[in-house]
Amino acid sequence: TMATLYSDPDWSSKNLEPAVFEARRHVVKDKMPSLFPDQLCKFQEELRQRSQEGYRVTFTDFWGLLIESCLGDERNECKLSEQRAALCRGQNPLPIYLTINVKDDVSNQDFREWCEFSPYEVGLQKYGAFIPTELFGSEFFMGRLMKRIPESRMCYMLGLWSSIFSLNLLDAWNLSHTSEEFFHRWTRKKVHDIEDEPILPEIPKCDANILETTVVIPGSWLSDIFREVLTHRPFVSEFHNFLSGLQLHTGYLRNDQFSMWKDTVLDGFPNQLTESANHLSLLDTAFFVNSSYPPLLRPERKADLIIHLNYCAGSQTKPLKQTCEYCTMQNIPFPKCELPDANEDLKECYLMENSQEPDTPIVVFFPLINDTFQKYKAPGVERSPEELEQGQVDIYGPKTPYATKELTYTEAAFDKLVKLSEYNILNNKDRLLQALRLAVENKKRLKSQCPS
Repeated sequence: TMATLYSDPDWSSKNLEPAVFEARRHVVKDKMPSLFPDQLCKFQEELRQRSQEGYRVTFTDFWGLLIESCLGDERNECKLSEQRAALCRGQNPLPIYLTINVKDDVSNQDFREWCEFSPYEVGLQKYGAFIPTELFGSEFFMGRLMKRIPESRMCYMLGLWSSIFSLNLLDAWNLSHTSEEFFHRWTRKKVHDIEDEPILPEIPKCDANILETTVVIPGSWLSDIFREVLTHRPFVSEFHNFLSGLQLHTGYLRNDQFSMWKDTVLDGFPNQLTESANHLSLLDTAFFVNSSYPPLLRPERKADLIIHLNYCAGSQTKPLKQTCEYCTMQNIPFPKCELPDANEDLKECYLMENSQEPDTPIVVFFPLINDTFQKYKAPGVERSPEELEQGQVDIYGPKTPYATKELTYTEAAFDKLVKLSEYNILNNKDRLLQALRLAVENKKRLKSQCPS
């Protein structure tokens, strides 16, 4: 959606009905022609050319071409850096896309790094390392450009950002069960803090930033095999690592040159940082948290208000609750999340804030639910008996037309979903205005507290 909108530099100043109609046209059309032999031959030629340019071709590249064919009419030559034309006059908000960088033989619980994309730069927040967007995929060494590779077409980025086939068995278990603790315990090395042992003499600490002493107990041969089977990713996007050759580990533990969020077990082992990898292994953030909050929570961005429109399948509250737990662990300012667990008990809109800490962003959360829309076709306008059927939108039932695996909607299903989403926003207009006023008041309070 964002890639389509930002291909028009002035999209936000226009009526969005043509864009919605165009999306409808592609969503309801038959997707089978994309898998016809002649089309697959074109894909094969495209991927061969991409390999010759210097990219490591993976299944997600094919997935990107399939997305382009299913949701477009023809080859799209647009590139991410070209979206700057929609930003050069400040006429549109900055679009930010997100993936996570992972290791092939490590669980996402133990290692993941946020990788942020915008029309201007691509980089890893954890290291504060960014490169111009048009150079993403090119070869770097020690911060210098060694070999420039043509910038990827947008379709390949779409495949990367939605790489739903990159899961391993551990991810699959986590998605189908409430916990992966059992398997996670069996597939990781044991890290034991020996400073807490009472039998050892007290070790004086002259520097508060020195890493606590730990002992690493390697796994047995059985757990190593178990880990390889569970954590291997047969389909993961691989791009040349622009951190290659940088000596980041020399100052990493002192925490004086990195931005934030040392949030993984391997951060205690600088020799295993991303600088030593030849390629970044990137996949959809949904394999860790199915939301894109991290770029908005960078302290430099000073986000005042976040409007969270949730459209994921399954639990509507899980992504927000996971984000809240993550921010609590990382000491990142974020409002408390007190939401019901069951989708049927949700309201259309929630306003969350922390009035005691004005630097905490306000979050307005819109779960995708069908509540008062069943009886009202517009805010304050009741449905007639003949119109009640239009308010019945099966979002989460076993026969829902909106399941993640459904690549084609009927026209009626598409129209119902659009009208429901529109209604839920309009019906909570006052709540949005309230959030904006609170954000302004918080900004005033922060300014009054700052020394002149």
